[in-house]
Amino acid sequence: MIDIRSPRLTLLGVGLVALVLSAVPLPHVLDLLRPDFLLLIVVWFALMLPRAGGLSAAWTAGLALDAFHGVVLGENALAFVVVAFLVHRFHLRMRMYPLSQQGIVVFLLLLLYQFLLFWIDGVTGHPVNALVRWLPVLTGALLWPVLTGFLGRLLTRH
Repeated sequence: MIDIRSPRLTLLGVGLVALVLSAVPLPHVLDLLRPDFLLLIVVWFALMLPRAGGLSAAWTAGLALDAFHGVVLGENALAFVVVAFLVHRFHLRMRMYPLSQQGIVVFLLLLLYQFLLFWIDGVTGHPVNALVRWLPVLTGALLWPVLTGFLGRLLTRH
């Protein structure tokens, strides 16, 4: 059972940790494989606690990531909201899936997120990286079961 006493405070704390993890300096090879931690947190909260992790939380997290990385303001926010809307729309159905199928759905959601960023970068005239852009999709989908277990234990009542 998930403890719902302070889910927004937990979302804020875990979101800040994810934001820091997205900026920790890593060697070049590991940096290419870095999953989108903040998006995975937003997806988890929209899936498990849809009232706490709604569209406004996704928009705020996306704007924070935009400001943190110095990209076009609203780029990540728009992509986060689209992904969070889909998760919120189908959260009851997704929660019934086994963890392996949830991982496949998360893979598709991360793929959509990267495609939206790819499209926005193309429209705004920023350079578009070819294949390295899609590597975090795979690592994020592989990280999903671990993240689900960790956050589930973090928010479980004792």
